Amino acid sequence: MRNEDSALVLQGGSLRSLFTAGVLDVLIENGIEFPYVNGVSAGSLCAMNYISKQVGRTKNVNVRYLHDKDYIGISNMLRGKGLFNFDYLFHYISKDDPFDWETFEQSNTRYVAVATNIQTCQAEYLEKKGHREIELSASASSSLPLVNPPVKLDGKEYLDGGLSDPVAYEEALRQGYHKRVVILTRERGYRKKRPSKQLMKLYCAKYGNHPQLLQTLIYMWEDYNRMMDDLEEREGKGELFVIRPVAPVDVKRVERDPKKLQALYREGRLIAEQQIPDVKTYLELY
Repeated sequence: MRNEDSALVLQGGSLRSLFTAGVLDVLIENGIEFPYVNGVSAGSLCAMNYISKQVGRTKNVNVRYLHDKDYIGISNMLRGKGLFNFDYLFHYISKDDPFDWETFEQSNTRYVAVATNIQTCQAEYLEKKGHREIELSASASSSLPLVNPPVKLDGKEYLDGGLSDPVAYEEALRQGYHKRVVILTRERGYRKKRPSKQLMKLYCAKYGNHPQLLQTLIYMWEDYNRMMDDLEEREGKGELFVIRPVAPVDVKRVERDPKKLQALYREGRLIAEQQIPDVKTYLELY
């Protein structure tokens, strides 16, 4: 069941996306679909498993391979692969836990990965066809600054979509979808803090030859906070339906405790199960 005027919008957050995974699995189990899904960073990866209807896959992959250094590890950075090795995710892990490309491609849901063009520092909304292009667009969307190299696609270089459009609810509206369900990985009221002096030094050392990108990194916390102010205001007006954790999330971007990831996934499921009736009402599915 789906409303053709609806969109699903997924925030990133690296391994905090286990919350998103729990919510999405409940949506799949309740038969709730959307004609359009966009995801930022880890949200773009979650979106793939949602469209392929693979309940549990996001959780299983991240928990099972949490301590696999070829997937997540400093050694990957030394080999130019980045802290998160997306080539390993798509070409090795997927052999052990296959992604259902057939279901994904047969779906009539539009899949969009949000990435940041490092030359313009603007968000680009990558709606690609073909296995390799889709893998690259999700990798581009998820490539964190400092720890992952840019991803090259169509002659352009991209980094994490969260630098330019952390939650792409306005893009969903620009595409003509008015009923927007947004899944966040932080609790209501969460706001980012100014980067530390140490982090600022790292940004300057790494991206000093990209002044526009450097400015984006330095001030993105302010842009994020303004976006959250706007999102919460629109939520209050009923323009958006937001699903989020109810309490501060005790999971780091690169969390090493599988029990915390399992707990966050269960929290996502529990909150989604509680809110399914309201989601259906908002989407006018009754």
